[in-house]
Amino acid sequence: MSTTSLPTPDRAAALRTALLAAGFTADGLLDLLGAPAYAALARSETVPALRAARSHGDGPLASLVRLFLLQSPVPYAHAAAALPVEDALADGWLRREAADGEDTVRATVDVRPYGGPDGEDWFIVSDLGCAVGGAGGIGSREEGVVLGVGGASTTLAGITVRVPVGSALDLGTGSGLQALHAAQHATRVTATDVNPRALEFTRLTLALSGAPEAELLAGSLFEPVGDATYDLIVSNPPFVISPGARLTYRDGGMGGDDLCRTLVQQAGAHLNPGGYAQFLGNWQHVEGEDWHDRVRSWVPRGCDAWIVQRDVQDVTQYAELWLRDGGDHRTDPAEYARRYEDWLDEFEARGTKAVGFGWITLRRTAAAEPSIVVEEWPHSVEQPLGDAVLAHFARQDYLREHDDAALLAGYFQLTEEVVQEQVGAPGAEDPEHVVLRQHRGMRRATKVDTVGAGFAGVCDGSLSAGRILDAIAQLVEEDPVVLRDRTPEAIRMLVEQGFLDPVPGPAAR
Repeated sequence: MSTTSLPTPDRAAALRTALLAAGFTADGLLDLLGAPAYAALARSETVPALRAARSHGDGPLASLVRLFLLQSPVPYAHAAAALPVEDALADGWLRREAADGEDTVRATVDVRPYGGPDGEDWFIVSDLGCAVGGAGGIGSREEGVVLGVGGASTTLAGITVRVPVGSALDLGTGSGLQALHAAQHATRVTATDVNPRALEFTRLTLALSGAPEAELLAGSLFEPVGDATYDLIVSNPPFVISPGARLTYRDGGMGGDDLCRTLVQQAGAHLNPGGYAQFLGNWQHVEGEDWHDRVRSWVPRGCDAWIVQRDVQDVTQYAELWLRDGGDHRTDPAEYARRYEDWLDEFEARGTKAVGFGWITLRRTAAAEPSIVVEEWPHSVEQPLGDAVLAHFARQDYLREHDDAALLAGYFQLTEEVVQEQVGAPGAEDPEHVVLRQHRGMRRATKVDTVGAGFAGVCDGSLSAGRILDAIAQLVEEDPVVLRDRTPEAIRMLVEQGFLDPVPGPAAR
């Protein structure tokens, strides 16, 4: 594990002021570099950004880009024009060195501007070259390396429920992105990590972003917090299913998907009533076993759950992804082949044919029959999805509390930005089928029959479901009793998937 000393956050407020004054923000970088170079950084390609920085001379913002994003040496005088350089040297953010006889400084950590959800200017601090878009990419062979912001981090931040809470736990905090988000709506934030260096990076991220301090605890899973309970738990854990635990940030050290299973199973005991736990995870697809049943078995008692599989990779794709992530493709070819064999041996021994990736959300409930929804949705979605998560569980509550008779007596409204598509051969008198499609949130699409399409189109909250069906029965010359009997299942589906929203009846408005 790296033993490199890290900066002290004691004067982070003054450094933050200097960074902001220089325009070292997400918007400032986009303006300086331009969209193509800015996008290239996210692909770990630094040449366009180097060229863009050169074209802007030696101004403060260009110097900060060279220092913290490109990890290049900068003349002392140029750094001094951008920030309080002597304080930054004394506090360990920079180190001084001579390069070709010139007095220069280098950054000791990666400092990455990050735009908060409400326009906040934040900074994520991580190991050099270990942020997505860093000069060296995210690949590192150091066991205790701490990464910056990646796609998994931003995905979890986007799906997290954002309501005011008394307490939040960021389990496996890494460089502190989830703790930083939680600090905006939680009175008390606790961040844990098995890697003590990660806790120090979280401290730096919070301080440099102007966020309140968090309680920082070292240890694995829920061990550091004892019996404490929380209103919100989030975790982007080391979920990679690998042969051994080489890299702390990704390899959980348990066999197969046991770490994710253990994390989910233990979370229920640490949630306050109504509290949410949200995780990213991997799970095995095992020969002779339905993956839905596998992850469903992880859900702890007393919790509703919504589990969404976003992607599946066969074991060869999965092994190659993480071998490249660890830089193994840059080693001796024979060594790479040996490690590849180790991954495939591990999967073969466990009967694993593929690996799924997705989101897991738990909600503590007192319901006698918890709602557990396990589904596959690999299509594009609209982030952030925190409000969509809240709406999902609200709809589950409604459906759980309303039998078919109550459903027919209820009032519904077509969700905003749902459109109807008719699919069929050109010139055909009637469509082969009708599709309802969402343009917000999960962006679902579902086939409905003509009755379902007509029902959804009429739902504006003014008539009960039963009265709408009676009117449709008259139009299509069908027995209204038969239509009322067979339609509640379709209404439930439309409500569950977010095409229809329950609303109060006219008398209650």
